[in-house]
Formats: sequence, structure tokens, C-alpha cells
Amino acid sequence: MRTMFFTQAIDDALTHAMADDPRIILFGEDIPLLRRNLLVRFGPGRVRGTPISESAFLGAGVAAAMAGLHPVVEMYMVDFLGVCMDALLNHAAKAETFSGGKWTAPVVVRAPCGGGYGDGGQHEQSLWGWLAHIPGLTVIVPATPADAGGLMLAALQHDGPVIFLEHKLLSESWLEFMGSGGRRTVDYDVPPEGAHGPVPSKWIPLPIGKAVLRRRGTDITIISVGVGVHRALRAAEMLEKERISADVMDLRTVSPLDRATLCEAVSQTGRLLVVDEDYEGFGLSGEVAAILLEEGVSFKYARVCTQTTIPYARRLEDQTLPNVERICAKAKELVQ
Repeated sequence: MRTMFFTQAIDDALTHAMADDPRIILFGEDIPLLRRNLLVRFGPGRVRGTPISESAFLGAGVAAAMAGLHPVVEMYMVDFLGVCMDALLNHAAKAETFSGGKWTAPVVVRAPCGGGYGDGGQHEQSLWGWLAHIPGLTVIVPATPADAGGLMLAALQHDGPVIFLEHKLLSESWLEFMGSGGRRTVDYDVPPEGAHGPVPSKWIPLPIGKAVLRRRGTDITIISVGVGVHRALRAAEMLEKERISADVMDLRTVSPLDRATLCEAVSQTGRLLVVDEDYEGFGLSGEVAAILLEEGVSFKYARVCTQTTIPYARRLEDQTLPNVERICAKAKELVQ
């Protein structure tokens, strides 16, 4: 089996999809530089740079999708969706419902997300809960290179708008960028098994809305997405030394959520810990608890989330974002 870096896997899946489907186009800020391999292969007609105007190029992406193309629109960071939210909230997400199924908007919005490298609350948010709150949007957050490529292929075959989020601490291009400019002495807590790993010899689309158990346990179920999955796996290893056996579930998609797998796992352990780098209030962690209660599952519950605006200071940032120490402490409270 071959191995790839996280972003490399996404681009490789994109390459295969673009070769098979001439409707797929890419555009966004600095795309000719960021996706130069794709530019060389497919040319400037399909890989296009844009001005720094998110409202303009995301709006163009939604219109292109409704006109029959299948655009991949790249945001420099997910935080910048705040500039152009109207195109998603009021147009792409509602096109199919408002038209009675006559119109669809199969646009993929690809965006880096997440913190842990000292860039502050305007550039380090996750926001998958905010986006998943909108009916009509599919929200994907992969945790491994294999899932990143397979889920990108699935996103490109989806009929509606998809938000595809890649955590910066898994992206080799972002790690290279963050390590430059005098930052070479700064340490980032990068999960190596997430940033680089095995991928299939041939890409096949993974099912959207299907979670996977990364580790089996009997005492507690820990669920997360993206980097949080690797934090949870590391915490589970530490908890094992204290005779606490933990399930670790990778949701892979925030919308739709895999209700069946979630309920089955928590029914078996009777305890749930949600690890969510997004904001705690009105987000993923609360939605998961609500689903389980609606399904009649009896369980003890806790969560480790981002509770406030992410500070610039690294020491304060480390205390704000979910980390292995916080996960272990909360898991032990829940079990004991």
C-alpha cells in the first residue's frame, strides 16, 4: 500500500476526479500556486486564481454549480466564510428545496481550519458546528490521508453543497508555511499518523455520514473529528495504563451524523466524552447528546471543547483548545 501526506492525498484524489469529469474546476486565492501540479496538468481554464474577494468567487462558484459545472472553491481559511456566508446560507443550501429538486448546487468548499499554532481567534476557528447547523449543507472533517482522499471523491460526486475542512495541523503545506518566517523553534503538536499515512492503491469514494471506530474499548466512548481523533487516541493509550478502556470514534462527517453507530457504541459503554475543537455552546457536542437522548440511550456525559475566543498567546491557546491532558482528566472524572 502506498503512503501520502494529508493534503497530497486530497490533491491526488482531485487529480483522478478531474481527469474523469471535465465539469470539475478549481478556483480561489493563490490556487495556481497552491495547486500548481493540477494547474500544469489541467491548465488555467480549469485551475484559476481569483482576487481577494470571497463574496465574489464563492458566489461565482455557487452560480457555476447551478449552471452545470462542479466547482471546488478554496477559502484561505474557514474563518473567512464569515465574509461570504450569504452564498452558502441563502443560495447553495436552499437551491434544491426551493426549486422542488429542479436545481442543485454541487459546489465543494475546501477550507483549512483549526488552531494550535498561535494565530489567534480570527484565523484558528473550526466552525463545523456553525456550518452543520444549516439545512442543506454537508460538512466533512477527515482525520487521515486515506479518509481525506476518499471523502473528497465522495464530495465531488455529491449533488449538493459540501464543506470540506482540513485541519492545519494535518496539512503538510500549512505546516511548511507555519514553520517559516522565524517560527522554526516553535513546537506544534502534530499527530504523525494523521499527517502522513497509508492510502488505497486506487481511490474510491467513502460513504458520507458513516463514522468509524478507530479503537475499541469497554468503559467509555470518546468521539471527535479531525485532529481531535488523534488526541483521543493518544489519551486512550494513557487511560489504558490506568485500567480505563476507551472506544475512540471518528465521526468523519459532522453533517450528516452517523446516529446508528453513535447509539450502538454509547449503548455498550454507557459513557460518552465528546472532544470538539469547535465552540461548546450550541454546537456538535450538544447535538450528539440530544441525538442519544432522543433515541432513549442511557449514558453518562461530558465534553472537552473550545469554550471562548481563541487567544493569540500560545500558553493561553494551549489551555483553551482541547488537548490530551484535558481529555484524560475529563474521562477519568466520567468513569470514576
